[in-house]
Amino acid sequence: MSHEQLRVLIADDEALARQRLLRLLAGVDAVEVVAECADGHEVLRAVSEARPDVLLLDIRMPELSGLEARALLPDDAPYVIFTTAHSEHALEAFDVGADDYLLKPIEAGRLKRALERASLRLQRVKGPAAMPPALGRLPVQTARGVVLIGPHELSHAELDGPLLSLHTSRGTLLADFSLQHLQDLLPDPRFWRVHRRALVNLDYVERLEAQGSGGYLAHMQGGASVAVSRQAGRRLRRALGLPG
Repeated sequence: MSHEQLRVLIADDEALARQRLLRLLAGVDAVEVVAECADGHEVLRAVSEARPDVLLLDIRMPELSGLEARALLPDDAPYVIFTTAHSEHALEAFDVGADDYLLKPIEAGRLKRALERASLRLQRVKGPAAMPPALGRLPVQTARGVVLIGPHELSHAELDGPLLSLHTSRGTLLADFSLQHLQDLLPDPRFWRVHRRALVNLDYVERLEAQGSGGYLAHMQGGASVAVSRQAGRRLRRALGLPG
């Protein structure tokens, strides 16, 4: 993890759950807990006042749930790691803009890895862009050897079961690394994570079609279409200079 201190906010309506997280976080280097919250209303206030880098946000809380609180956070919201004992909430969590997801009871190793991913993402956003390996090209292991792809060749990437489909100007390749790993290798602002299962190169987007859900369908060069979540759609409109 980066030597820079990671500012963490804990939100859970159960005091014992907050205490457990505090104990686990005490064993992680370069982490500072800047606030504890018991409901979504407290989260909204604390994010504004404490300016955390990361939210450990319980989904089920009284009055205003973690999902509802996340939907009300601004576009420059902290990195959100949802925590819950109910795995069926995963899809809904990513729909409202979750960056990561931890299932209770939370284990020390999984929490540490989630915070390491958060730290890497924040470094990529705040710090100087890190070039991909192999002189700016992405190495993809295939049955026929290692294929080197220039970022400009990549149209979009989508999770296809356990594998990642990379759609390029030379055809589609299957990779066995994660979408997050790909995103970390592509600091170029042309690349946008538009859904928990998809990333697009804006240079290849021809049209954004509004959907009833509040998101979009991105029509790509070559005829493919990629779902854009409601949360990503709002960020994308802002980036394109369109009204929210």
